Amino acid sequence: MDYFQMTAPCGLDCFNCHFYLAHEDPDAMKSVQKLSKELDIPVEIMLCKGCRSHDGQIPLQKRIFGEAHRCAAYECSKEKDIDFCCDCDRFPCDNLHPYADRADVLPHNTKVFNLCLIKRMGLEKWAETKAPQVREDYFNKPWSLA
Repeated sequence: MDYFQMTAPCGLDCFNCHFYLAHEDPDAMKSVQKLSKELDIPVEIMLCKGCRSHDGQIPLQKRIFGEAHRCAAYECSKEKDIDFCCDCDRFPCDNLHPYADRADVLPHNTKVFNLCLIKRMGLEKWAETKAPQVREDYFNKPWSLA
């Protein structure tokens, strides 16, 4: 697995996303097919190979937000010629701001936490040992102060 290629500059772990996993995982494909039917968007548009492979224009986002849509974090990382937002002297910035909207179904609020872990652990170790647990905890573990 090329973890660099499959980790967005913003820290999202594309390699754990069902839109990527559906290429080879039948259960993930069932999930994508169900969503495809609900949203009336062809499966082919929903499948993803990570934002680096799509030059920051993921087909599903283009379908939803229009052809001109560009991810601000991706564009900024390209402009600054950095691999990850945590490599920037302005990290964290508003391109990584967490939002409540759709937080229950999208892992966008994990970005800064993932980037901090990537910086501390290194990309490979984070990807192989921590990234799946971050996503699992985000969607399933109850919040607590402990």
